Amino acid sequence: MTIRSRRETVVFTRPASIEGIGRMLAAGAYDVVTDEELIEGLSFPSYRRVATLILVPGAPPHQHSMEMIAISAADLSEARKLDAA
Repeated sequence: MTIRSRRETVVFTRPASIEGIGRMLAAGAYDVVTDEELIEGLSFPSYRRVATLILVPGAPPHQHSMEMIAISAADLSEARKLDAA
């Protein structure tokens, strides 16, 4: 099984709430990592998403550390739509 990871930066212009994270995220830039696995047996390379992770500052009193939290791609998309509205 071949896994690849993609990294992108998501910017929220105002505080954001993402399902699965128990607190509001401050406006700012966040790194999002998407892991995908190769679908075997096709005549062309194709990948399926297996995980979406976001890096956020730790919850108090650990705000000087970073947490990598698993979220759903749909929840991230919804948060981005709400931020753009």
